[in-house]
Amino acid sequence: MAISIKDVAREAKVSIATVSRVLNGIEVVNEETQKRVRDAVEKLGYRPNIIARSLKTQRTRTIGILIPDISNSLYPEIVRGIEDVANIYNYNIILCNSDLNLDKEKEYVYILKEKMVDGLLFMSNSLDEDVLSIIQKLNMKTVLIETKFDNKNIPNITINNVEAAKEAVNKLISNKRDRILYIGDHKDVLNASAYRFKGYTEALLENNLKILDELVCFCKPFLNNGYNYVQKKISQGINFNGVFCTCDELAMGAINALRDNNIKVPNDCEVIGFNNTLMSSVFYPKLTTVDPSSYDLGSIGMRMLLKIINNEHVDNLNYVVSHNLIERESTR
Repeated sequence: MAISIKDVAREAKVSIATVSRVLNGIEVVNEETQKRVRDAVEKLGYRPNIIARSLKTQRTRTIGILIPDISNSLYPEIVRGIEDVANIYNYNIILCNSDLNLDKEKEYVYILKEKMVDGLLFMSNSLDEDVLSIIQKLNMKTVLIETKFDNKNIPNITINNVEAAKEAVNKLISNKRDRILYIGDHKDVLNASAYRFKGYTEALLENNLKILDELVCFCKPFLNNGYNYVQKKISQGINFNGVFCTCDELAMGAINALRDNNIKVPNDCEVIGFNNTLMSSVFYPKLTTVDPSSYDLGSIGMRMLLKIINNEHVDNLNYVVSHNLIERESTR
């Protein structure tokens, strides 16, 4: 038979209301009584009925996390930051992976609403108007992580993707690389990678280099796309001596293609990735990449969402986390 809150109250010799106050962290119970209640909870193995509590409080202490691609090694570190803060504040998480599928993304928003999550941490491959309208229609308290919507006042936490990309491309240019291949999402996609393309173009123009269509490869962030586009450019006889990729997976695929064509990295061609994923430090050659402070994106995003859920003041609804260019063996 399941242990109830009445059993805990009987064991601790207090009222049900006192047990409830202790379990909910309401600081009106003296320390000795709190200890008796906690000892009774541990002795009896009591676990609160989340459903019953949520019906009363209209809170489930659950957060929904929607990510575009669970195989992308950027997201586990963001989720770890979210989860660590969630554990501190006794929140649970529900993780949803949209597989870069817009219809799946929309469906998950409805599912999370049905699960009565208190809020949503939203990472998307493309900020689609339909998805955002669903979120607003359902009145879901939401924080965007890793990207933002310029013309909508939706709380978000990002890095300065334009400046980060410019720093990476300027690194290549300073090493005398004047034909730099771009591999990443399309410039018109509403996500972080699109801002990185803007940084790429700004760096070229500021250094009096032309933006050449033959050196721009728009694609999804998969390793095989990095390989295939480099292979395609080489087979077409298009010369380049630097590669900037909007994620590490693309960059590692690009290096594999260069290696298969006997092009030495970094001597013949330098490559820079983005996200500083775990593999970037053990891949050969070790990858120069932009570190977007993934853990901080998750942990600060979670703290921001908790403030919004609790109707607390948020100082900055457009929070920018610092980034770093990590120089390794794929550049000089």
